[in-house]
Amino acid sequence: MDRTTGRHITGMEHLKQSIADILTTPLGSRLQRRTYGSLLPGLIDQPDNARTRLRCYAAIASALMNWEPRLRVTRVGMTSGDRPGTATVTLEGEYLGSSVSMAVPLRGAA
Repeated sequence: MDRTTGRHITGMEHLKQSIADILTTPLGSRLQRRTYGSLLPGLIDQPDNARTRLRCYAAIASALMNWEPRLRVTRVGMTSGDRPGTATVTLEGEYLGSSVSMAVPLRGAA
């Protein structure tokens, strides 16, 4: 189900929504599922430099490997948004046996 409209979604739209949910959920914040989420929200206030970017890439890749079995990530990128607290994650990988490339906008993320 689409989190904003309540409509039924499938395929790539569902995958993008799932990725955004995983990446913006802080680890340990869900009761009964403490390992769900990523370390990305904890990197929000870190300096925007190469070290932090590398930590963001690692947080994205490890969270998706753990929580999104439909996607095999082969490349991760990230660009800062126009406003503070926004970013766009670019992913390449395999989804259901075919190559995919997508951009997933994040709000409230590093």
